[in-house]
Amino acid sequence: MSESSHDAVKLGLASHLTRLWRYGLVLSGSRDTAEDLVQATCVRALERAHQFEPGTRLDRWLMTILHRIWLNDLRAARYRRGEGLVDAESALIFDGARAVEANISAAQVLRNVQALPEAQRETVFLVYVEGFTYREAAEALDVPIGTVMSRLAAARAKLSESAGGDPQARRARS
Repeated sequence: MSESSHDAVKLGLASHLTRLWRYGLVLSGSRDTAEDLVQATCVRALERAHQFEPGTRLDRWLMTILHRIWLNDLRAARYRRGEGLVDAESALIFDGARAVEANISAAQVLRNVQALPEAQRETVFLVYVEGFTYREAAEALDVPIGTVMSRLAAARAKLSESAGGDPQARRARS
């Protein structure tokens, strides 16, 4: 194992825990599950530190690990319930949101984002909250860059509709 890659992972891990937890919360909607995801991510990152390339973005690498653990856990749970193996994108739909915000407008936006299908929500989070480029988000989610772009377009359309009606009707009026 490369000592420098192991050291880089070990030293950098702590500075990304909050962001990892936030991403885990976005994916799962559960604080406990988010904590479990972060813990599993830390273990996997330390076990596979030799795969990390020093000089690259540790946060991107960690988010990818967390995302893959989440998908594997989802698939395993569905399989245990006898639902068989399914495409993750069609299965990943979060059933609601808990917006506890002082600002009513912010709470509404959070509710609308949480109501997006899982694939759109996680893409919105990576690009707009975490600042991933489209290419970085595509790599983290293991999808083509065009899929990231179409998910974002669909998410923006849904959020626009939620905020004030049909976006095409508004465009026609202006």
